[in-house]
Amino acid sequence: MSKAGSRALRFSKMHGAGNDFVVIDLRDGTAPPTPELAARLADRHTGVGCDQILTIEAPRADGSVASYRIWNADGSNSEQCGNGARCIAAWLVREGSAQGVAFVIDSPLASHEVKVLGEGQFAVTMGVPAFEPANVPLMGFAHAREEYLLPLQGESVRFAAVSMGNPHAVIEVGLVDAAPVERVGALLQQHASFPRSVNVGFAQVMSPAHARLRVFERGVGETLACGSGACAAAVTLMQRSRLQRDARISLPGGDLRIQWPGDGQPVVMAGPTAFVFEGEWIA
Repeated sequence: MSKAGSRALRFSKMHGAGNDFVVIDLRDGTAPPTPELAARLADRHTGVGCDQILTIEAPRADGSVASYRIWNADGSNSEQCGNGARCIAAWLVREGSAQGVAFVIDSPLASHEVKVLGEGQFAVTMGVPAFEPANVPLMGFAHAREEYLLPLQGESVRFAAVSMGNPHAVIEVGLVDAAPVERVGALLQQHASFPRSVNVGFAQVMSPAHARLRVFERGVGETLACGSGACAAAVTLMQRSRLQRDARISLPGGDLRIQWPGDGQPVVMAGPTAFVFEGEWIA
């Protein structure tokens, strides 16, 4: 029941490999959340609790089923969210807007083909990775390198940089469980070389077909899974011939399958989705 004079905001709670979302359908004229409301919704103590808020809106491109936007837990906006894209796809299938085994949805940056794999699994074409520093963006470097070096509080950190529509730094480590995720992640996010901040991934190669990954996300912190981060780590390791072009990326919340034929080709990410509950926000 809503408070007198207020309109309840209906939402779905979902997650993809533990990366959790509040999903709101704005196609009925509901106003998008303000940054302040997004942060309140995301609060795990006084709100619903989530890593990101996803809003479903009218399609922006011909032939698309719908579009979506992304708010981080701190109320800031994001350009891309791979796990969120799968959850949006699952929501649209259940609601009936998306029909058949393949359809297209629009992220804030581009249109993405979705394939229904069954049993809550979806594959999303995530776009072509960009390695040029200006496209990440990464300041202070003129040309793409396999590895960059930055001083961080008395130590030097080596990382790869790639854009999946949002900026990523990827650090290969020997033991992901012992990686300084929060400390180094926060330092890189605050570094002047990343004018739009950066998602920081720590990857450990387990075999040519498998890597483990932890990601410290912009505006959120460490999450149980990051779809675009899995894509960024996979293409980085594939470029180094450390991973095969079809690989499993294990995150704390579950596994994603990443396929990348090579330079100039789009990355395809496949993984799970789950509905948790439906609710109304009345605060």
